[in-house]
Amino acid sequence: MPLIDAEPVIHVGVLDGVRSLSVNLHGLFDVGGEIAASGEVRVEPGDKCLLLKDVEGKELARGTELTCRSAQNAPFLLRDVVIGVRFHWERKEDQVFLGNLLIRQRPDGSMAAINEIGLEDYLKSVISSEMSASCPAELLRAHAITSRSWLVAMLMREQQVHAPPAGDAATAGGDEIVRWYTREDHDLFDVCADDHCQRYQGISRIISSGVSDAVDATRGQFLVYGDEICDARFYKACGGLTENFRTAWENIDVPYLRTVSDGPVTFASIGTEEDAAKWLNSKPEAYCNTRDADILRRILPSFDQETVDFFRWTVTYEREELEELIRTKAGIDLGTLRELVPLERGPSGRLTRLRIVGSKRTVVIGKELEIRRWLSRSHLYSSAFVVETERSMNGDVLRFVLRGGGWGHGVGLCQIGAAVMAVRGASADDIVTHYFRGAALKKLY
Repeated sequence: MPLIDAEPVIHVGVLDGVRSLSVNLHGLFDVGGEIAASGEVRVEPGDKCLLLKDVEGKELARGTELTCRSAQNAPFLLRDVVIGVRFHWERKEDQVFLGNLLIRQRPDGSMAAINEIGLEDYLKSVISSEMSASCPAELLRAHAITSRSWLVAMLMREQQVHAPPAGDAATAGGDEIVRWYTREDHDLFDVCADDHCQRYQGISRIISSGVSDAVDATRGQFLVYGDEICDARFYKACGGLTENFRTAWENIDVPYLRTVSDGPVTFASIGTEEDAAKWLNSKPEAYCNTRDADILRRILPSFDQETVDFFRWTVTYEREELEELIRTKAGIDLGTLRELVPLERGPSGRLTRLRIVGSKRTVVIGKELEIRRWLSRSHLYSSAFVVETERSMNGDVLRFVLRGGGWGHGVGLCQIGAAVMAVRGASADDIVTHYFRGAALKKLY
């Protein structure tokens, strides 16, 4: 796969599947080369087209795609952007962006709002959205390299292979449902603006000089393995061991996305259920095992600070509650739940196959993210958990207790672990080569 030699322009889906849009153009914007618009405008569905109207309802432009460009690089505001989609902290907020605004219509009449922007400016927002602006400088640089590498690797794959449909890569046979979700499943834009891809909240999050400096200092710098840019993935906390790529995605081994110990010593990989129970009921001296409030304030955005039990956690479900949850999330009535049986784990303890036994039906589900979705109203922090089943005197199941560790899929860079490394004096190069073993740094533009 050839490497790039110039900064790409990307298309970020900020909103999708909405029936209307409210936008404030903070300056004069050219709309499709025909009219100039500014201030509050609204986009609504018309007869097989989109209608752009001013605050008085006057039509300004129409088409299946509307493009708003500012010659002065003026910002624009999108109202009611959903962040934390399907997570425990999901909410709406108004967000401000630079670059161009593209609005594209879907066949069902809904629309997508897309921000067209250069990669380096995009990264400044991503890092400000993913991490606090007060992060150590070396962490910000490591994150810039990681995010830049992942995005361009994904874009280059899209150019070579046909992306599967949304909710993709599912295999279902008999009573086994195995599904993983690639990040190339967007059709109208390159990446979305939420955790499914990378958090991107425009310039709504204050882009500090530290973030800008980190992106500028690493401009055009990538993680490379052989002659390919690395698919450099990241998440919040590994729980002490990072995970293999195949646990969460395709059944292939990626050399630089293999388990590593998140600490100054080597931890043994999980091999048995006994190992998993011992590991998840312990609190090893891992980098991401920190409850230092000052460190967490320095690295986590305010909404992520609502989550403090990310290294080791416990979730308890009454049997009836979990039965109803599975019916709602999976659309399957298993009857009375009898067992949750771990079948296969990765080296960090994350489950890739789980058997759910009910009185009406038994199913095996996977992979990592699908397990988290079935067993939570939003997402479990991770699929690294052991199951304790509490029963009545006559043996009936009363409740299930999940004791787990980590926050996210665990593949690649552990953000909290990387932050602790930076606080302890590690450089950006030290951090990325710790998590992406065998990868090298290379400046491509």
